Amino acid sequence: MTDTQTTPVAEIVTFTLANGITPAAFVEISRQSEAFVRAQPGFMFRRLSCGADGRWSDHVVWRDHAAAMAAAEAFPKQPFAAALMQAIEPGSIDMRHEDILWQMAA
Repeated sequence: MTDTQTTPVAEIVTFTLANGITPAAFVEISRQSEAFVRAQPGFMFRRLSCGADGRWSDHVVWRDHAAAMAAAEAFPKQPFAAALMQAIEPGSIDMRHEDILWQMAA
């Protein structure tokens, strides 16, 4: 890889919701982070999903590792972060950053 190439990075956060938080309420709480995420340098894509087992995934694609790390560091300091974290079951969060090696679009 040359200096002009970057490897996109997937930030994948999996978790369960706190007791009493409905999926609809969580989606609304998550939307409060939209302007912040969109404004971050290197933001490319974001998807929020929930599996049949009740585990959620927040999947964000960043231009490179540095952009992902900068956003991850700034995220908890935002005004919406406290409400978002309160809506997630403590101890259920698993956050990974993975290089995207191949992708396919429709």
